[in-house]
Amino acid sequence: MGAKTWMLVGCDGSPKDIFTNSPVLDREGARELARRMFPRGAFTEVRDGDLSSTNPPDDEIYVGVFPGLSVIAAAEFGIDFPSRLPKEYLAALPYRNVFLHAMHSVVDWFAFAVWEDGKLRRSLSLSPDSGILEDIGEKYSFEVPFWRGDHRDEEEDEDLDDDEKYPFVFHPLDLGEAVLGNLFGYVLEGYQDLSVFDPEEVPLLRLKRSPKTSN
Repeated sequence: MGAKTWMLVGCDGSPKDIFTNSPVLDREGARELARRMFPRGAFTEVRDGDLSSTNPPDDEIYVGVFPGLSVIAAAEFGIDFPSRLPKEYLAALPYRNVFLHAMHSVVDWFAFAVWEDGKLRRSLSLSPDSGILEDIGEKYSFEVPFWRGDHRDEEEDEDLDDDEKYPFVFHPLDLGEAVLGNLFGYVLEGYQDLSVFDPEEVPLLRLKRSPKTSN
């Protein structure tokens, strides 16, 4: 797998429902959200990105504002402990629900979190090297089969010695894709049955950023 994400999504209802209805990008709203989220930054627009790539480099952010929903992707959201996300980021998204999704295929790390009405409902972060870093709140129903071992790759396990066994009964990136599919309505790799729209068709403003300088 080569999928990577680090993004926040704010929405009053279901992101999946809104994305599925082909929402129109509000460019000025996206620029305003970027300024609100990162008030110490200065931004220069470059060519558009899209929802299939929400892992910008440190000197860029990707942002989209749509009716009832906002997306912002930045390196600041690729954190090991989602529950510790600075509160100013949550406050800058004026929605009932805020979702964090982050994964990095190089180290098989995945994390996600959901806040409802400002309160943390669910947070999970894990990787094979670090184990379970955070597991807070009740699991979503679509998570349960993963934790039960229904998605374990038994053939891969048979090829490993006892001291090399994979530390989880599922692959973190598989769960990451399932979260994308169930909560947002699209996937990046695998689990295509969960995808109800093409993320490449959802444009995001792509902004280069640099620190503001005073005169």
